[in-house]
Amino acid sequence: MSAGKIAVLFGGASNESEISVITGTMCANVLKYGGEDVLCIYVTPSGAFLCGEELSDISLFKSGAYLEFPRCVIAEGGVYIHGRRGKFKKFVPIYAAINCCHGGLGEGGGAGGLFAYAGIPLVGGDIFGGAAFMDKCLTKIILGGLKVNVLDYAEVRSIDDIPAAIEKIGLPAVVKPARLGSSIGISLARTENEFLSAVQSALMFDNKVLCERYVSDRREINCAAYFGGGKVNVSECEEAFSSGGLLSFDDKYAGGGKSVIPANIPASAADEIKSVTKYVYSSLDMRGIARFDFIMEGETIYLSEVNTVPGSLAWYLFAPSYKDFLPVLKELIAQAVADYANAAGRLVLKTGILASVPEGGTNIK
Repeated sequence: MSAGKIAVLFGGASNESEISVITGTMCANVLKYGGEDVLCIYVTPSGAFLCGEELSDISLFKSGAYLEFPRCVIAEGGVYIHGRRGKFKKFVPIYAAINCCHGGLGEGGGAGGLFAYAGIPLVGGDIFGGAAFMDKCLTKIILGGLKVNVLDYAEVRSIDDIPAAIEKIGLPAVVKPARLGSSIGISLARTENEFLSAVQSALMFDNKVLCERYVSDRREINCAAYFGGGKVNVSECEEAFSSGGLLSFDDKYAGGGKSVIPANIPASAADEIKSVTKYVYSSLDMRGIARFDFIMEGETIYLSEVNTVPGSLAWYLFAPSYKDFLPVLKELIAQAVADYANAAGRLVLKTGILASVPEGGTNIK
């Protein structure tokens, strides 16, 4: 049992907010099962932070009863909880936190920055990794720098960019918003008219669109990793199957698709996927659980996306049940606390330069 409360953050202004509720309540209940003192923090779509131990009950979000919980502010190593009249009623110290936000600022580095300023160790969605991999176009640039194999792609910001994009990657093509997940806003375009419609649709969700060459005989393979116990731990490979040409939201979350673990692929392919997963994770000094999504075209393997806060934290790739996922969560928390202590022990230089600035030296005269 840890020396203090564990905060579990979920929700946020994101198209994946409801999926985040599933991940957050699952994570909170696993920790509670393990004897941890948990404080759930739910971020509403409007940006309000609500907290309470009972927010681990997913039924509260189905009924709307979560709105009755008090607001809070994350700062100074803990959580300040508002009373009914708007004043701070209570301060709760936080030992560490787990980020279960999917998409938006929660996954995209915002939560990492918030908890870093508040002086609270955080698992998942760190500032760099979250921001970089939330953007699928930046992901391609980073992976290119690491010499990792990726599909041909083009970045589109307006319909004026479409002709050059089609010339570069050809048709058919996959079109998707650059900073959304869970297959939201994704389309398969087989003609120029479909490409135009797909881009226009994607631009409703984001101001930047990633377009990729479509692989018709694709196999979608996932692999996850986390750092703990002094090493990078890599999962078995999973093959995800769609009910159509592309994995959809329903395939991932509503039972439309299915998956097989371990994936029924050649051992050499599985080894390569695990090796690339470990290589990228290690090269960028990543932390928390990250899921790496690959595409196989025959014997050729491409890394497609990196999810720094994967759905349900990809527990199924590391454990046979929620209960068996508990040791992984505890290991992640211990690593976050150790990393924070290591960083906090570094020297912060105070230059004394202010003493040389004359009185009123920055005033406008």
